[in-house]
Amino acid sequence: MDQDVFGRQGFGAMRLRDEVADGTDRDPVAVIHAALDAGITMVDTADAYQNEELVGRAIRGRRDEVLLASKFGLVWRNDGAGGFDVRADASYVRQASEASLRRLGVDVIDLYYLHHRSATIPIEETVAAMAELVGHGKVRALGLSNVTAEDLRRAHAVHPVVALQEQWSLLQRGVEQQLLPTVADLGVAVVAHSPTGHGLLHRAPNTADERAMSVLHTALDEIASTHDATAGQVALAWVHHRQRVHGVPVVPIPGTTSVAHLRSNVAAAVLSLSDDQLRRLDSLGVAP
Repeated sequence: MDQDVFGRQGFGAMRLRDEVADGTDRDPVAVIHAALDAGITMVDTADAYQNEELVGRAIRGRRDEVLLASKFGLVWRNDGAGGFDVRADASYVRQASEASLRRLGVDVIDLYYLHHRSATIPIEETVAAMAELVGHGKVRALGLSNVTAEDLRRAHAVHPVVALQEQWSLLQRGVEQQLLPTVADLGVAVVAHSPTGHGLLHRAPNTADERAMSVLHTALDEIASTHDATAGQVALAWVHHRQRVHGVPVVPIPGTTSVAHLRSNVAAAVLSLSDDQLRRLDSLGVAP
């Protein structure tokens, strides 16, 4: 898969739910359609998000505009309230993929991820089973999420891995030291989820822990004022700029349940931060 097909920015569908399908700004189908109308192609979901049917319904009739990504491997305990287990054995790969294809209402998933590394199943077994899906035309490309650099190398030796999905924001920069050298060596794209720190960087801090980030919030606000933008847009633009800094493809996938917020996120993709502004944010964000 040519990495250009990912686009500049994707859409993370994790929080979309049918309960607000009321024709308003927060109608989930309207949010996905707004993303596609804005030129976003990658729509990212997972079986663990429990909304594949919704995503499938939203893209019906527009399937050729979408790079559809989904994930498998997380199995919720007690309807999601008690944490999760990881299933990554070959038989489960086949079972999970068939279930996702059925829920999404599609014949093929463009990008299929292992959602989390397994502590018991060798990653070679998992990826070999995923590669069989490619061979059968049910999946076009493979990705990994929540893995180690060693996992990535071992997986890539079995079948090319085109995308690594990891959290990356001013508040979470572990990927920079732990994974980027391997990513660059293998030519893998980084799909950055939670690029605004699960929304924390969109708003002013309101708890004691968040107020400890007040210096960072002040910097975001001051930089935003010079661009007629919001703090959240600047935080998202910072992630976009990681591609230039590190020389690897970086595709943020901010999620939202609002059409207005979706459009704000799209605008952040073309927000150009100066070198001085980037250095200031680098110095204030969580060290990699």
